[in-house]
Amino acid sequence: MDIDVRGPRFGAALTAVVLAAVLVTGSVWLLAWQTLAFALGAAGGVGRSPYGWLFRRAVRPRIGPPTQFEAPEPPRFAQAVGLGFAAVGLVGYALGPQWLGLAATACALAAAFLNAAFGYCLGCEMYLLVRRVTVRTE
Repeated sequence: MDIDVRGPRFGAALTAVVLAAVLVTGSVWLLAWQTLAFALGAAGGVGRSPYGWLFRRAVRPRIGPPTQFEAPEPPRFAQAVGLGFAAVGLVGYALGPQWLGLAATACALAAAFLNAAFGYCLGCEMYLLVRRVTVRTE
C-alpha cells in the first residue's frame, strides 16, 4: 500500500530539528530519542514512527487528503540508513570520540534537511540504486 508523500517529508523536518538541537546541545538523550524514532520507522515503516503517528493524527486532517503517493520501501530503507548514522552518532557522543558523534549526526541532519526542504530523499535514492544493482536480469 502506497503512502502519502507528505508524511516522510514532515518526519524529515522534525528529524532535522531534533538533529540540529543535538548538534547545538550535544544531548545524548535527544539523539537516543531520534535513534529510537529511526528504529521504529525502519522496523515498521514510516507510518509506525512517532513522527508518522503525529502526521496522521495532527497534520493530515488539517491539510486534506493526499494527491501524491509513493511506495513505502524507499522511505523505510531511508529510516534504516538514518538509524545507522544515529547509532554511530550515539556511540560517538556517549563513548567517544566526540568528533564521531558530531560527524555522524551532521550527516544524518544533512540528509533530513535535503528531504524536508527540497523533497530529495538520499536514503530513498540509495534504495533505488541498490535495487538497480542487485536485481538480476533474465
